[in-house]
Amino acid sequence: MPRFKDNAVCLRHVEFSETSQVVVLLTERHGKVRGLAKGARRLSPSSMQRFSGGVELLTLGQVVATTKRTAELATITEWDLQDDLHHFRDDLGAQRLGLYAADVTHAMLADLDPHPAVFAALVGFLSGLADLAQPQAGLLGFQWALLDDAGYRPVLDRDVHTDAALPKAEAYTFDAQAGGFTADNGQPAWRVRHATLQALRQAEPNGKTLDVAEADARRANRLLCSYLRELLGRELPTMGVVLG
Repeated sequence: MPRFKDNAVCLRHVEFSETSQVVVLLTERHGKVRGLAKGARRLSPSSMQRFSGGVELLTLGQVVATTKRTAELATITEWDLQDDLHHFRDDLGAQRLGLYAADVTHAMLADLDPHPAVFAALVGFLSGLADLAQPQAGLLGFQWALLDDAGYRPVLDRDVHTDAALPKAEAYTFDAQAGGFTADNGQPAWRVRHATLQALRQAEPNGKTLDVAEADARRANRLLCSYLRELLGRELPTMGVVLG
């Protein structure tokens, strides 16, 4: 029964009883953890001390948990709130983007599979939404980091049909099955402007966008969200925030 302490962000939580919660946390070093926080909703001094008043969605904290091979849920014994990311309570636009990020992270990652790069990208994006100057650029960096670290990095420089260098053109086709771009004409829904491809190329090196116009970032985000939908085989409830 490995016991660990790790940094975490809350992706989901539901009431289990009057005093307990079932939570899904993305931890920095142990991956996604589903757990039962017994007594997390109890208002006694001892419970308040162990759970900082409960585990809330889109908050950052340090978790102490024990995993069991024979149990579906880990046992969450402590939660020390580090940052409540209060801007999600004040700005509906930021909250919607944050919920999308949490939703797609939960859907893409397997339990107990460490993804420290995704954790860093998610925390950076959620924290950065306190300043909504360029939310689409921030979302683009996060979505790229998620796809890259999960093993679904789109091919940007070579034609996925011919393996030749991708020629410069006004528009391309994104082939979701092949995971990249081609100069061939394709379905209108997957036709992509050159400026959109350039926005993706700026997101590629380290998951951070550099000087990307919000209009180009928005189109790139729609493309990556559509790609994620294809990979998952379903549309998540929060995807409408990005797809419009």
